[in-house]
Formats: sequence, C-alpha cells, structure tokens
Amino acid sequence: MSRRLLMVLAILTVATPLHAQEAAASTVIAQWSIITAGFALAIAAAFGALGQSRGLAAAVEGIARNPSAAGEIRGNLILGLVLIESLVIYVLLISLILFFVAPFSA
Repeated sequence: MSRRLLMVLAILTVATPLHAQEAAASTVIAQWSIITAGFALAIAAAFGALGQSRGLAAAVEGIARNPSAAGEIRGNLILGLVLIESLVIYVLLISLILFFVAPFSA
C-alpha cells in the first residue's frame, strides 16, 4: 500500500507544474488550431471537388459510350460521390474538434 501512495505522490509532484502555466500558451494553441482547421478544410474541399468532377466526367463518358449501362454506371457514380463527400465531412468534423475542443480545454 505504501508503494502505491508513494507512486501517487510522485505523480502529483510531477504534474503540479503543469497547472501553473501561463494563459498565453492557450492563445497560441487556439491560433494554430484555427489556421490548421482552415487549411484542412480548404485542401479537403479542393481535392474533394476535383475528385467529384473527375468521377462525374468519367461516368458521363461511360454513359455516352454505352447508354445501355447507364443505370449501373449511375449507381456506382452516386456511391463514389457519397464516399468522396464523406471524406470532406470527416475533415470538417476533425476541424471542428480542433477548433472547439483542443484550444479551450486548458
């Protein structure tokens, strides 16, 4: 029992200086979180739109070459567009987590 008590006291002694940090570090983290979230959203939106446009172009070309396969191509196109858009939404969620949770938790 005394070993556990000594271990807890050692951990608390080491962790005490962490609570004495200045508030300036929190604003720097908040600024970088906002910048990171902005860049992540910009990159995700740009490459998501690029992927969607290339997929749409390929689907339209495939339908033009073989109109009888239009239903199957259209189904695969919609599934692909949904998956591409879900990646952009995941980046949005991660950016919101960076923006709201990380900088203000201290």
